[in-house]
Amino acid sequence: MLYIAVVGGAECSARTYQIARETGAEIAKRGAVLLCGGGSGVMEASSKGAVENKGVAIGILPGNSNYEGNNYLTFSIATGLGEARNAVIARSADGVIAISGEYGTLSEIALAMKMGKPVVGIETWELKGPSERMEKLYYAENALAAIEKLWTLM
Repeated sequence: MLYIAVVGGAECSARTYQIARETGAEIAKRGAVLLCGGGSGVMEASSKGAVENKGVAIGILPGNSNYEGNNYLTFSIATGLGEARNAVIARSADGVIAISGEYGTLSEIALAMKMGKPVVGIETWELKGPSERMEKLYYAENALAAIEKLWTLM
């Protein structure tokens, strides 16, 4: 079974919310488990998409309570790690889809790439490294294209 992290901002537009929801749905349709930070915005939308399609959504929460996550999580894991939980998300995932986001999303992208995990972005950070040896961040136009690209990379 594959574990796919969806990372993105706790605040997002209606358009980004829909993209994240479609991404969660596609993950569930392929029988993979969705991992996220467990909060609102992209995390909530992707969790909602997964559970609406009979999938599993696991939230890796920053705080000390399993009850702080969004209402669509199948399972919650309280870490007490704050933003450092981003490393747990990256390490636990077989692949990552980054949707929009801010600095927390950037850290998750960087950690996943450092760990050799494939990352596909939708309307997210554009990265250019100082070395051609750096892992590549791939981009997709929509949820389905992102899932299809990620599956070819794993």
